[in-house]
Parts: sequence; C-alpha cells; structure tokens
Amino acid sequence: MDALARTEKALQAAVTRAEANGCPPRLAAAVRHAVFPRGARIRPRLCLAVANACGEDNPALAEAAGASLELLHCASLVHDDLPCFDDASVRRGKPSVHKAFGEPLAVLAGDAMIVMAFQTLAREFVAAPDRLAPVMLIVSRAVGMPTGIVAGQAWECEPDCVLEDYHRQKTGALFVAATLAGAAATGADLAPWQRLGDLIGASYQVADDIRDLVADAEELGKPVGQDALLGRPSAVAQLGLAGAIQRLEQLVREAVESIPDCPGAGELRALVLSEAKRLRPKKLAAQVAA
Repeated sequence: MDALARTEKALQAAVTRAEANGCPPRLAAAVRHAVFPRGARIRPRLCLAVANACGEDNPALAEAAGASLELLHCASLVHDDLPCFDDASVRRGKPSVHKAFGEPLAVLAGDAMIVMAFQTLAREFVAAPDRLAPVMLIVSRAVGMPTGIVAGQAWECEPDCVLEDYHRQKTGALFVAATLAGAAATGADLAPWQRLGDLIGASYQVADDIRDLVADAEELGKPVGQDALLGRPSAVAQLGLAGAIQRLEQLVREAVESIPDCPGAGELRALVLSEAKRLRPKKLAAQVAA
C-alpha cells in the first residue's frame, strides 16, 4: 500500500471513530468536509517516507503520526479561512467550512480535529509507549507556542515581523514535525532530519507566496491575491517575483542535498522534487518550457 493509501485509511478511521453515535450530525459533516476529498497530503507522505528511510518497524505508528499532522493541518485551514482571518469562501475548490456550515461549526470542527489528532496518536502509540512522549512533544511543539503554527498565525496580528520567523512557524513547523515524527515513530535518531523539514517547509511557503501572486483561483482551489490584500508578510513582497523564484530553487536544492544517506534516500529525493514541480504555477512552468 502506498503512502497516500495508507494516509487515507488512517484518516478515514479517525474521522469514522469521531462520527460515532452521539456526535452532532452537522459537526461530523463539517469535519468530513474539511478532511475529504484529500489535498496533496504532503505532510503525512513526508512523515511516512522518513519512517521508511529509518527502517519502519511498526507501520501503524508512522501512519498515526502522519494522520495526526494532516488533521492538524486541516484544522488550521478551517480556522485560517474564517472571516476573522482570511475570510476565504473557497478551499480545495469547494466552499470553505464556514461558508458551508456557518462560523460556529467551523470553529468547533477545527477544535475537534485538533483533539482528534492527539487521540489518534494516543490510540496507536499505546503499543509503543516509549515512543509516544517524543512524538507527542514533536507534534504539540509544531502546533502551539512559542514557535508552532498558532504562533505563526499570530504574527499576522503584529505590526511587523521577521519573514523567516513567520514562514518557519506558520508553514515550516508542521514540515519539521513530519520529518521528526517519522523518525521518532521508528525510534530512530532525530538529528539528521531537522534540516530537511526546515528546508521543505521554507520552500513550501515561498512557493505559496509565489502562487498567491501568479496562479489563478481555479488552479489553487482558493482565492488568490490574499497576501497583498491583507498586508501579510510575503517572500514576493520582500524579494520580488524573480528573487522569490530564485529563493525557491535554492531551498529545493538544499533540501535534496540535506537528505541523509539512507535506504530510502531516493524516495525522499523524488518526493521533494515532485512537490517542487507540482507547486510551480502553470504560468511559470509554461515560461520555463518555452
């Protein structure tokens, strides 16, 4: 079973458990709307790829770690789309959760998915209690304060910030968690995997800044031009479009070079390069091809 299939199976199991008898039906529907159909699932795919590279000995642990990260990512998107933040009406090509179910249920659905993420970890890691604490710390650090995605979002409420800190927290934190949790789920040394997560996270945010400027809403499945409209920090605003593209290419090169020598190194390189290609807006890809 490939990484996407494993991830979907783990997410379906988590959401189905949450929809058990007694759950308010519209809350269950809002959560399912937020999680399915799938996005790129790059965070759990990265987590599973690192676990495989480290000699995965219990697949259920890595799957739980990856699913928890995707649930947290989906929760962050639901909250990010709310009127008090981006006020986005579309996500992944369909109405955002607050547009489909209303603001109260959007807030509650996001909160529920955060709890589901940690329930998923606790349920699977009971079979390997020595690995639960490291993974729990990795995941929780990526979400909260002082440097998780909550802190990253909060920088948008400050009068100014350092762009690298904003990117590292808002986007990079979950990518670092993906590489570290993949290693921790196997009991492997974490040290070789921190830099890879940092670089992938940084490249992903720079790519997102570029796409916000040059892609169209149909390609992204969400509104474009939001960085300029909302006055958010952006690699394009700081470096210009050409500079941001150059920065993205540099980050991708460094990410590939940072992959440790391991049995799954080829798979990881292919994953990084395929994501870099996928994230390049069609307009830029056409210019390169020409």
